[in-house]
Amino acid sequence: MTERPKFPNFIRELRKGLGLSQEQLARQLGVSFQTVNRWENGRASPSQMGIKLIEQFLVEMAVGGQDLWEQYFSEQHPNR
Repeated sequence: MTERPKFPNFIRELRKGLGLSQEQLARQLGVSFQTVNRWENGRASPSQMGIKLIEQFLVEMAVGGQDLWEQYFSEQHPNR
């Protein structure tokens, strides 16, 4: 079985799917542009708080967000 895409791919796909720039996504999540840039370029991983912000954002999206999260991280979050 192939390895699941990593977090940078998830952030990039989410952002592009929503038609947002890194700066716009950062504003939506309440984090800095630099934070989103580091996540997307694999130079940093989100903290637990960052993960909670992303999960909450996806829940609020309602359509598609939860599916995308589960596609990338269902093994890490078995309660989902």
